[in-house]
Amino acid sequence: MEVQERIMDTAFSLFRQFGTRSITMDDIAERMGISKKTLYAHFTDKDDMVCQTIGRFINIVTEDCMEDRKKSKDAIDELFLVMDMLDRRLRNMNPVIVLDLQKFHSKAYQLFLDYQNNILATMIRENMERGISEEVYRPDIDIKILTQYRIHGCMICFQPEVFPGANDMNKVQKVLLENFLYGVASVKGYRLIEEYKQLSQNK
Repeated sequence: MEVQERIMDTAFSLFRQFGTRSITMDDIAERMGISKKTLYAHFTDKDDMVCQTIGRFINIVTEDCMEDRKKSKDAIDELFLVMDMLDRRLRNMNPVIVLDLQKFHSKAYQLFLDYQNNILATMIRENMERGISEEVYRPDIDIKILTQYRIHGCMICFQPEVFPGANDMNKVQKVLLENFLYGVASVKGYRLIEEYKQLSQNK
């Protein structure tokens, strides 16, 4: 792995735990056992590091979602696989990170918004179209409205004030996705949801 990638991995590990605001370049250099000069050889400043680090994470998650789509048996299986992937990727993530991006790192926050409004929206829409064609989702669902509904459902777990006392954002995400699935599922899809839930619980 290149030095720049290792720096981004270390930085993201700290950002996900504590947010971006409270982590300094000194903290990252100390965690890696390198000089700040080495950091600045790869990044213009902290804002540049945050932007590249968030961009890299978005790319990794997007690639994982594409792989899950390829190996899934149907649209519902795809979402269960994505849910497992997000459980690994978002585990122990502090939701304050998005608020920090919004307040202090406008370029990185714009990357996040672009992902939300383009890549994520496309994946959600295509999953619903797939589910309808496979007859696991109801044919009468409004894809346009439900795409926006699902996008905001994905993002709401980054708003800790909405779920006071819920420290596990993955649990929030799972509950919201499960209820979304029940809402769009056909009778055939409902049976598949129950089947995949059972398999997931037995892992």
